[in-house]
Amino acid sequence: MHMHKFEKAWLIFGVGSLLVFLTIIGVSAFYLGNQPPSCLATVDPEKVDTQAPFDKPGLNKVEGKEWDYELVYVAAAFAYNPVQVEVPLGAKVKVIATTKDVVHGFEVAGTNINMMLEPGYVSEYVTTFDKPGEFLVVCNEYCGVGHHMMNSKIEVVK
Repeated sequence: MHMHKFEKAWLIFGVGSLLVFLTIIGVSAFYLGNQPPSCLATVDPEKVDTQAPFDKPGLNKVEGKEWDYELVYVAAAFAYNPVQVEVPLGAKVKVIATTKDVVHGFEVAGTNINMMLEPGYVSEYVTTFDKPGEFLVVCNEYCGVGHHMMNSKIEVVK
């Protein structure tokens, strides 16, 4: 079978690109250890209010961990609990969140915190709050009629 030289060039380019892409993914997954987040942490969505740590939402100081505080959030019916929280400047915080009803988004505007909250699963994110100020927590996943009113505030203070 005879192929035109441009067809051969595009075929070589396509196969070469595929090999480079697969090599990068392989190195990232196996050598660097990058993986998608697992859903190992689960919670019964009907009993969220009675299970730790969601029975006491808010900022809690922890000892003996690589982070200083745990910030626990529960999303449900167009609201976050807690509505407002103060975090010390420079604190390393593990944000732990879940939802009781439907899929919600959890985005802290002005930071790199952006999680999807699904009923039955626990989402976690570790970050350091380096800038003082007020940060708005918004739901970036449409969850129903009152979606636009769903927010909370994190205030980073000295």
